[in-house]
Amino acid sequence: MAVRAKAKAATRADWRMPAAAGLLALAAAVLAGQARAEDQKIVVSHGISTFGNLKYPADFKHLDYVNPDAPKGGEISEWAPGTFDTLNIYSIKGVPAALSTSFYESILAGTADEIGAAYCLMCETLEYPEDRSWVIFNLRKDVKFSDGSPLTAEDVAFSHNLFETKGIPEFRAVFNGKVEKVEVLDPYRIKFTFAPGIPTRDLPTTVGSTPIFSKADYEKNNRDLEASTLQPFLGTAPYVLQSLKPGQQIVIARNPEYWGANHPLQIGQNNFDRIRVEYFGDDNAALEGFKSGVYTFRNENSSRQWATAYDFPKVKQGFVVKAELPSGAIASGQGFLFNLRREKFQDPRVREAIGLMFNFEWSNQTLFYGIYERINSIWDNTQMAAKGPASPEEAAILQPLIDEGLLPASILTDDAVMGSVSTPDRALDRGNLRKASALLDEAGWEVGSDGMRRNAKGELLTVEFLEDSPSFERVITPYVENLRALGLDAKLTLVDPAQMSQRSDPPNYDFDMIVGSAVNSYEPGGEMKQSYASISAGNSTRNRAGLADPAVDRLVDIVEAAKTREELDVATRALDRVLRHTRFWVPQWYKRVHTVAYYDQYAYPDPLPPYALGELSFWWFDADKAAKLKAAGALN
Repeated sequence: MAVRAKAKAATRADWRMPAAAGLLALAAAVLAGQARAEDQKIVVSHGISTFGNLKYPADFKHLDYVNPDAPKGGEISEWAPGTFDTLNIYSIKGVPAALSTSFYESILAGTADEIGAAYCLMCETLEYPEDRSWVIFNLRKDVKFSDGSPLTAEDVAFSHNLFETKGIPEFRAVFNGKVEKVEVLDPYRIKFTFAPGIPTRDLPTTVGSTPIFSKADYEKNNRDLEASTLQPFLGTAPYVLQSLKPGQQIVIARNPEYWGANHPLQIGQNNFDRIRVEYFGDDNAALEGFKSGVYTFRNENSSRQWATAYDFPKVKQGFVVKAELPSGAIASGQGFLFNLRREKFQDPRVREAIGLMFNFEWSNQTLFYGIYERINSIWDNTQMAAKGPASPEEAAILQPLIDEGLLPASILTDDAVMGSVSTPDRALDRGNLRKASALLDEAGWEVGSDGMRRNAKGELLTVEFLEDSPSFERVITPYVENLRALGLDAKLTLVDPAQMSQRSDPPNYDFDMIVGSAVNSYEPGGEMKQSYASISAGNSTRNRAGLADPAVDRLVDIVEAAKTREELDVATRALDRVLRHTRFWVPQWYKRVHTVAYYDQYAYPDPLPPYALGELSFWWFDADKAAKLKAAGALN
């Protein structure tokens, strides 16, 4: 079954807890504002880390997990579902194509073997005080856009201001006001000064991660960040657009004049001459396309197909490799999301009752071939997942919210909310059916003579699952049947990707329940506001559930202000506990490995880094193996 949410980096480090008094002080600092220190030491470095030290020294030659001698050449091809009508992923208009971000770089870049670190890509060094109240980037003088024109600080300032004024609404709502001033100090030196009284832990990395466009090209060609377009903006990245067939295919090609080919961050990467993506109407057609060699690499997200569909001749003959590769990524936050904007879902008892009727155990055994594990936490598989009753350190954060009436006192003593447990031997768990019935009775949704539940107004309790992937039908249909047994007027509506986007994106939010992601991050900060804060409930593609809870808002602020790893872990556990308490989702599943199949013409570093599969970045093409496949007739 498809895994919708892309997993982000995680680790299982056992971090020492801070004292409760420290967490109280942290919460107070967030609420009262922070004083900016004076006369601080200025850090000058080749990179920046959220907490602790950088792994790579200033004179590193290449990343540890790449093959610095990887050959350049060949093509890798993948598939994407549905269609596309724009290459502008930074607009809410249109359905963006795969690879739409491949044309752009930012000043800083992260790695696949380190958490919270960002290194100079476009800069030689960055400078910042200990409180991170400002940052200066000393730009490289050899950075070129793909047309050969030089990048300067004016392009950086222009791009930042562009995103602040014309970026997607959720970004503007969350980020605007945090940068007090942008100054071009000279053609290759730019300073960002942050607003006083706000957490600045992540801000140097945030402004250093903005995609950079050419100011001259943008203005000359009257480009518009808010518009749908099939012409990418001019960037500096290793790849440029080679060709596209709207809605069907996109091909990007490695730029032979790429400025950063010998940069330590890029050695051993960007190895393919071409990257191609083919679009298919559904997963079954896509699999048949793979079998016939229409494309050559497949990241398999269907458990059924992984278990049953890879016994075709090319696998048996060794032409196609089927592999499970290790992943150290954080568990995906995939789940069924409620549309909390709808009155019928305002009562948490209704949401809990609906959640009880999803039988993961039966689904995993019967539909998923035992491949998946249940998600319980937003931050499953990390030290940030809440467990059992609240610890004293969590209680120190949560108690003020209890005192203000924003949370019940039971949040401290109850175990963290877990996904319901059901019997695996039948789809309908009778025990959970009784529990759900009692909850709905209490909530005023009573069963009528026709077996259907209605409220005091006589309105049916309806639940429509909106879905654009036919592969999810076999999962949602039993869930629908369970809900109908509970007396709900439940149904599944399958739509095409364009309709899905139109109905589930802002401003429409025309759905009851969809499959989506409970967004997480290994170092959560201000970006959590785009997913969970009240400010984004009406304009965000990340906060599709429409979560608007004052306790969550306060906790996100505390998470953002954490100054140590220990503080961040405890604050995130408190946030996780409260998010799960809201029951804004019905958690689904995840898997601990990458399940991939590919034509045997590629190679990859061994071992792979923990936080990325990297097939488009640091894998490479083996020309000798490719020749053998062609000679055998396995590929054209």
